Amino acid sequence: MKKENLLLAVSFFAICLLCSFAPGNWINLGSRQVDFKIDHDVIPVTFREGYFTAIKVEVERGALNMHKCIIHFENGGKQEVQLRHYFSPTSNSRVVDLKGNKRHIDRIEFWYDTKSTGKKKAFVTVWGKK
Repeated sequence: MKKENLLLAVSFFAICLLCSFAPGNWINLGSRQVDFKIDHDVIPVTFREGYFTAIKVEVERGALNMHKCIIHFENGGKQEVQLRHYFSPTSNSRVVDLKGNKRHIDRIEFWYDTKSTGKKKAFVTVWGKK
């Protein structure tokens, strides 16, 4: 490999590594595969390194109607969010800013229904913004 190409590859890797630790990154807080019905699920958040300023919900594999979610914080507080959003497979919610700005999240509850005619169950992932 030429010296210039090696230097370019190392520089690119270093920039990618630095960007992964930059403020404002999205961290996977947890995921859950949901059933084919009206239901309620909880995603426990095990990531405990730092505070979060916002969340967003991502749905893959199947479709679902998200009615609301409740974000429970470690200090006992909570924030209810009325999502009222139809998620097609591979779609995201809006970014939800957390009240009080930087918060430790304990768990996230969500209520939904699915009306999928296919055999693929939706897979819900919640992302937290640092």
